[in-house]
Amino acid sequence: MRTAGFKERMLRGDVMSGTFVKTPDITMIEVLAKSGLDFICLDAEHAPFDRARMDACLAVARALDFPTLVRIPSSTPSDILNVMDMGAVGIVCPHVDSVEKAQAISKAARFGHGGRGYAGSTRWAGYTTRGMAELLEQSHSETVVIAQIEEPEGVDLAEQIAATDGIDGLFLGPADLSIAYGKTSQDSDELFAAIETCSAAAKSAGVAYMTFVPNAAKAAEWRDYGFSMFFVSSEHGWMLQGARATADGIKDIT
Repeated sequence: MRTAGFKERMLRGDVMSGTFVKTPDITMIEVLAKSGLDFICLDAEHAPFDRARMDACLAVARALDFPTLVRIPSSTPSDILNVMDMGAVGIVCPHVDSVEKAQAISKAARFGHGGRGYAGSTRWAGYTTRGMAELLEQSHSETVVIAQIEEPEGVDLAEQIAATDGIDGLFLGPADLSIAYGKTSQDSDELFAAIETCSAAAKSAGVAYMTFVPNAAKAAEWRDYGFSMFFVSSEHGWMLQGARATADGIKDIT
């Protein structure tokens, strides 16, 4: 039961690897499910996922019990409701730079007064095969809400954002943060100060701490900052790396 146990592992601080998926096709989900990755994140912010292809990818992920997050394109309740009903284990919300935004996405992802609309007929709910009490407990034990910190304002409020009820993790976005600090690379003193600030905030609140890295070597290098979840590159990055290595190898044949 990989999906059912994903939140528990995340909050426990297990070191986990995943990747962003940019290709809106079910075959990509099937292939990556065999990879040994702990999770994937469908990137609806930066890739062409329409509702039908998102639905198909999440159907396959659920059928394979492959924990799948969705990076939503915006923090609207409708975007959150759609992917949760389709079967996402949780959401990654970009640009969380205020406590109010953290509160809003947490509320929209969960059932309750003014929160996620209840329907027992969705894929996530088992298509009317399960009772309300069971589904409410599933939401409590399974649903994951991750706030992506990508602006200096989010760093300044990291402690309050991490402590917001229903926020399960902080995702430090090194690229956007570097750009926000006026940098052209991801090695500035300002970035590493932000990493440490957010690490302390996540630890204090008892939530998971995660980031994007290009490869396993960078994950090992950054592990000491308190990160336990790594979104490593994407399937596009890995295809290019493999193709380039093969192309270079063939060119070297004499």
